[in-house]
Amino acid sequence: MHARVARFEGGEPDAIRRSVAESNSRASSANSIEGVPATGLLLLIDPDNGRGYWVSLYETEEDMHQGDGVLNQRTPPGEGLGRCTSVEMYEVAVDVRS
Repeated sequence: MHARVARFEGGEPDAIRRSVAESNSRASSANSIEGVPATGLLLLIDPDNGRGYWVSLYETEEDMHQGDGVLNQRTPPGEGLGRCTSVEMYEVAVDVRS
């Protein structure tokens, strides 16, 4: 398993909270973004400090690179969500879920 981790900074607290609420209501699956073969998605937010992490999970390294190519072409939807300040890719060593 592989993970692409994108860091966002400079967002406005209310805009981040609104965007998360809208995303939760629209999200039907991890791979709901066309061309992104993700098997899982985590959105970690710290709205009061205007930052967050978007972690997308992939079965293969090839899938991760495909998703990276698509996601690098996108911008955060809506105003006030900040900007992507870094993208890193990892191999997932341990995945424990309850």
